[in-house]
Amino acid sequence: MQQEAALDQRSRDFRREILLILEQAGRGHVGAAFSSLEIVRVLYDDVLRVDPSRPDWPERDRFVFSKGHGCLALYVVLADKGFFPHEELGRFCSYGAMLGGHPEASKIPGVETSTGSLGHGLPVGVGLALAARMDGADWRTFVLVGDGESNEGSVWEAAMNAGKHGLSNLTVLVDYNKFQSYGPSADIQDLEPFADKWRSFGFAVREVDGHDVAELREALSAVPFEPGRPSALICHTVKGKGLRATENDALWHHKSRIDPEELEALLAELGSEA
Repeated sequence: MQQEAALDQRSRDFRREILLILEQAGRGHVGAAFSSLEIVRVLYDDVLRVDPSRPDWPERDRFVFSKGHGCLALYVVLADKGFFPHEELGRFCSYGAMLGGHPEASKIPGVETSTGSLGHGLPVGVGLALAARMDGADWRTFVLVGDGESNEGSVWEAAMNAGKHGLSNLTVLVDYNKFQSYGPSADIQDLEPFADKWRSFGFAVREVDGHDVAELREALSAVPFEPGRPSALICHTVKGKGLRATENDALWHHKSRIDPEELEALLAELGSEA
């Protein structure tokens, strides 16, 4: 699926903020953060039932950001929504700071479970969805996984369990940017036919442009996609979306130090701040 969605000012501003965090900290996973940013943004803007003033509100929807290395996308959105002071972004990965290189549930308001060990988020999400059903609660569970992460057998074991139990209160979102740590997913471990795999595990499946905010809103407003089935939304994204230097470049998976001239050029490409 070809990416055609243009980034609006809100998306460009979030990317600018991520670059400035990267400059300050000297670490972070830009490619993963940029590919998942619109997915996280739409969830918090339009979908999730949450209350930043009460992050432990029992009736909240649960969101598990399983691809924890892309956490800068989550952090800038949580700060924007008021889960923690915006100033915390400037302390990312500094000694004693709240925000580390992977999300920690015990430290960060709004983070449901600590993630970063790939393949664990969906099993946790299945447990959350089962707990809601057993309690007769109407809150929902959303889990964001990566396509590289989908090489993990634990993802498919959890998916099989979700299908078995018909967890219609569970939605899996896949950041399908076609790259993983060291190269194209198709070369390392091809996932295709990807949508059919999810269907075979009992999921109702849709596919969207993962950078098209309107398309994401429309799809997520329709979950569950089918009664009695968990939902899978395959979001076709671009690793490093938004900057020519970072798009579809596996080097930016780990690259975390940029010189002042390079930073200036990247910020200029994003345009002026709103």
